[in-house]
Amino acid sequence: MNEIMNKNVTLSMGNGGSENNELISKIFYKAFKNEILEKSEDAAIIENGKLAFCTDSFTISPLTFNGGDIGKISICGTCNDLAMMGAKPKYLSIAVIIEEGFSINLLTQIVDSIKKELLINDAIIVTGDTKVVPKGSVDQIFINTTGIGEVIKSGISANNIESDDVIIVSRDIGTHGATIFAQREGIELVSDLKSDCASLYPIIKELLSQDIKINAMRDATRGGIAAVLNEWAKASDVCIEIDEDQIPVSEEVKGLCEILGFEATSLANEGTFLIATNKENGSRILELLKTFNSNASIIGKTTNSYSKKVILKSAWGTQTFLEMPTGELLPRIC
Repeated sequence: MNEIMNKNVTLSMGNGGSENNELISKIFYKAFKNEILEKSEDAAIIENGKLAFCTDSFTISPLTFNGGDIGKISICGTCNDLAMMGAKPKYLSIAVIIEEGFSINLLTQIVDSIKKELLINDAIIVTGDTKVVPKGSVDQIFINTTGIGEVIKSGISANNIESDDVIIVSRDIGTHGATIFAQREGIELVSDLKSDCASLYPIIKELLSQDIKINAMRDATRGGIAAVLNEWAKASDVCIEIDEDQIPVSEEVKGLCEILGFEATSLANEGTFLIATNKENGSRILELLKTFNSNASIIGKTTNSYSKKVILKSAWGTQTFLEMPTGELLPRIC
């Protein structure tokens, strides 16, 4: 604790990786400790398991990107967190901090994107707040959304992963982080690379309608699938073994990673999620996911090889630990 108290906040503390976890656990969790918070889920399950509740803030740069904008991502992010807990998004609040001089035309575009995603989720904004601050006080516009959802399927939790589960990813990874970086840095690509930013409830609704046991789900946002897998291994005290050649990565994302020295497993996503389920259910879930995206794949399984570790196995038979991401990665990607 003393070590972090002697530091100042850095960008790496917001990356979704180890520094971010340290900041949250040693500052916020320490101050606000309670049984619900310590479960560290995408959304809190409250009211005797009837409701899911979450909040998120969005500061993405640039505000518009190939595949979405800050308005779309603000609704997708919050509704997806509810969906990952087996809940149907219902009611949202929105708080907007706007810099003086911001374009009304761009603000209208952002609000239209919000309206569109609300319709996809069959959810509504029921309360909100707007602040306008002097120029330079905030970078154009920040949005906070809070969501309440009705739990349709209970028992989905990072703490409920079992030995011999299979791990499934819903589509190819890293497209959001790669898209944001390429656009931010002015890298021109001869490709159709775009963010995976999307509302996941339509997919989750189909999954929940099936009689399939799902132990855990999580969308792989900041820190990518590497962060989610490490959080799961720790929460459920299991080892997760991942087959590297089964992880779907597009050629565009692979190319950017090779040029820039990134790892696709650490890149952010905004419409990609992981599922942990019993081995018997893996093929059924995969078949359903492939109707939405053909790149869905079973990428690994849980074992008792190590405690709270993630192992990445290459096609050549070598094994390495896939660690929690560290460093700045890509700040302000959501």
